[in-house]
Amino acid sequence: MRSAVQSVVVALALAISSVNGAATTTLPASKGAVATNAPIKVSGSFDGGMKKYDRSPAVCQGQSETGEKDAMFILEAGATLSNVIIGAGQAEGVHCKGTCTLNNVWWADVCEDAITLKQSSGTSYINGGGAFKASDKVVQFNGFGTVQIKDFFANDYGKLVRSCGNCKENGKARNVVISGVVAKSGGVLCGINTNYGDTCTITNSCQNSGKSCDRYTGNNSGAEPPKIGSGPDGKYCKATGFTSSC
Repeated sequence: MRSAVQSVVVALALAISSVNGAATTTLPASKGAVATNAPIKVSGSFDGGMKKYDRSPAVCQGQSETGEKDAMFILEAGATLSNVIIGAGQAEGVHCKGTCTLNNVWWADVCEDAITLKQSSGTSYINGGGAFKASDKVVQFNGFGTVQIKDFFANDYGKLVRSCGNCKENGKARNVVISGVVAKSGGVLCGINTNYGDTCTITNSCQNSGKSCDRYTGNNSGAEPPKIGSGPDGKYCKATGFTSSC
């Protein structure tokens, strides 16, 4: 009969195995290159065939605030973007004007933010893919509703996803659902505003410094939101099968 200690060890090993096997952790080789001087607008579905897409001339200005015009892709409500690699010349990555789905989308070098979500409600999906060198956020969640991030890889980043802490439209809840994510050399997987009822649920994921969630008091005045806690609290931030062994 298996002892309690053995059962715990086996369960932990299975959890780590499932985490390490969930996300692809290397940038895929590109199958060509596309350069444009304006964002590519997508309604419906766009499959990039694993080509590398970039802006030329480059519009990246580091962490200086830019805007939608400096994105690589602008997705209309309900659009799906699949199988692309986004280069370093863009500034805003992907802007989703409503709910959107990203399948196997990669950022070779994030400039400001990789993904900006503007949906008023509903659920957006980020399936697979990954982002490198995001000195601030990978996902900027400015809209409302839910984002589900599954089997994603992040390396050298600030936060995987941040619920906007001081947007003037703030006042409703945002929900973040993370599963099968592997994140290395960066900060927390999610930052949320508990005063608005935001939630972050993490399952079977890894952050190699054990950083799961930061909790803030958000505002709509533009002021810097204060951090009020870190880690799972059982209400707003929950983590199951979360490990630092990536």
